[in-house]
Amino acid sequence: MINDFMKKTGVAACIALLPLGQPLAQSSDNGDGTFTNPVLWSDVPDPDVIRVGDEFYMVSTTMHLMPGAPIMRSKDLVNWEIASYVFDKLTDTPRYDMREGTVYGRGQWATSLRYHDGKFYVYFSPNDKPFTGYLYAATDPAGKWELVARLPHYHDSSFLFDDDGRVYVFYATGRLTELKPDLTGPLPGGVNTTVFERDADEDGLLEGSRVIKRDGKYYLLMISWPNGEKRRQLCYRADKITGPYEKKVILEDNFAGFPYMGQGCVVDDAEGNWYGVIFQDRDGVGRVLTLMPCRWEDGWPMLGDKDGRTPLVMDKPVRGEAEKPLVVSDDFGASELALCWQWNHNPVDEAWSLTERPGYMRLKTSRVANNLFLAPNTLTQRMEGPECSGTIAMDIARMKEGDIAGFSAFNGDAALLAVTMENGVKHLVVSTSSVALSEEEKAVVGVDSEEQERVALNVPTVYLRIDADFRLGRDIATFYYSLDNEDWKRVGADFKMRFDYRRLFMGTKFAIFNYATKGAGGYVDIDYFDYKRKRN
Repeated sequence: MINDFMKKTGVAACIALLPLGQPLAQSSDNGDGTFTNPVLWSDVPDPDVIRVGDEFYMVSTTMHLMPGAPIMRSKDLVNWEIASYVFDKLTDTPRYDMREGTVYGRGQWATSLRYHDGKFYVYFSPNDKPFTGYLYAATDPAGKWELVARLPHYHDSSFLFDDDGRVYVFYATGRLTELKPDLTGPLPGGVNTTVFERDADEDGLLEGSRVIKRDGKYYLLMISWPNGEKRRQLCYRADKITGPYEKKVILEDNFAGFPYMGQGCVVDDAEGNWYGVIFQDRDGVGRVLTLMPCRWEDGWPMLGDKDGRTPLVMDKPVRGEAEKPLVVSDDFGASELALCWQWNHNPVDEAWSLTERPGYMRLKTSRVANNLFLAPNTLTQRMEGPECSGTIAMDIARMKEGDIAGFSAFNGDAALLAVTMENGVKHLVVSTSSVALSEEEKAVVGVDSEEQERVALNVPTVYLRIDADFRLGRDIATFYYSLDNEDWKRVGADFKMRFDYRRLFMGTKFAIFNYATKGAGGYVDIDYFDYKRKRN
C-alpha cells in the first residue's frame, strides 16, 4: 500500500512504488554504461530532437490526448523525462471537447522543434478543419509556451533557421516555403517551391520531413515506403536550399524481427558525435523509439552500425546519468496532475479533482455517454514493452445508477475491466469494445461491445490490474481483480492489442475512466496507480 506519510504531506507527484517482481527497470539503461534498444519501448512517434548546450529536447506526437505536444528532456539521449506540454487544450472545434463529434487521430502530430536566438519554437498542424497550424514559443521549454502565430497547414513539417537569418519550412513531399522574419506567415515573394520530384523508386509513402544544415550543406531526412517494399529512411542532400537535391537510402533495417523501421531525425552531442533517433512500428504498444549511431560517410548521414543495422545494445552517448522512468506510478498525493498523465480529448475541468479528497484522484460523471469512446475525462498513460503491469485501487462507494468506472487497455479496439451500477447492484464486468469512426471527421459513428465475464461486488473498494506482454508475436493483455489487494483472480479472456492505423492512430494505453449512462453526479476515487515494467 501507499506510504501514509506521502499521503498526508503530498510528497511526490509520480513515484515508483515498490515492485513485486524481478527483473524490473525504469528505463532501457542497463546501469553499466550501455542501453538496450528500443531506447523507449512505448508509443513515442514522429520524434524531433535538438540539443541546446548539454541537454537534449524532444517533441513527439500524442494527437487527441490533452495536454498535448509533450516536451521531453534528457542528458544522455537514453533517459527521458517529460518537462512540459506545449498546450493544455485545443479549442478550434467543439469536437476537442467531445461535443458534436470527436477528433480521434487528429490534433497534434509530426511536430517541428527548433531553438533560435534564445527561444524554443514548436510548430504543428492538426490535420483538422480549419487546416491551419500552430506556432508556439518559449524561453524555458519546461515553462509556459505561448501561441505566437497561426500558419498555413504544413504537413509533417520541419523548420530551418538559416545562417543568413532567413527562415524556411520543409513539408509534404519536397515542398519548401520561406517564412516572414517574424514567423507570422509565408514571406511574400519569398521561396515557395518543390525542391525535388519523386523518382521511380518512390511510388508510395514519402513524408516525415526533418532538416538540418551541416558544413554548408542541407540535409532533408524523409520516410519512404515504396509499394510492396520495406519502409526505409532517406536523405536528400543539396548545396543550395532550393536544390538540386540528390538522394540516398541511409537506413533499411528490420530490427529485432519487427518490420517498418524508419522516420526520425539526427542530432549531435557536445563532443561532435552524431546519432539517429528513429521510431519503429511495433503493433500493439505503438511506435517505439530507437537510438543508433549516425556515421558520416562521403558527406552522408548513414544510420546504424558499420553494417547499417540498429544495435541491440550500445554505449550510452553520455555516461553517468541515472535511470529515469517515462511511465510511472502515481499516489495522487499532489495538488496538480502529474506530467505522466494525459486526458482523452479536452477534460471537463470541474469533473475531476485531486483536492476534494487529498491523496485521491476523484473522477466525477459530468454528462451522459453510452460508451467509453465518448466518455469525457478518461485518464491515460502509455504502456511499455517488453512486459508491464498497471494496478489501480478504486473506491466505488459513490457510484450512481448507470455509472461505469474502471480500467482499460485503451485503443480503437479496447478491453474494459469495469464496475457497473445497475438496478442498485454493482458488478465487475469484463468486455471488449471496437469503435467505428467516420472517415472525414474521425467522429464516433458506432461501437461494438461484447461482454466476457461478470462478477457481483459488495465492497467499497476494488483493485484492478492489467498485465501487458509486447514481446514479439504476443501483444496480449490479461486482466485481474482483487477485493483485498492480496488475493488476485484472473477474469476475462486474453485480449489481443493492435496498433490502430485507421482510427485512433496510437499504441495501446492504460486508461482510467468513469462515465454515466443515465445521469451525472456519481463519482469514484482512485487511490493510486501502481506500475511495473520488466527489463528489455
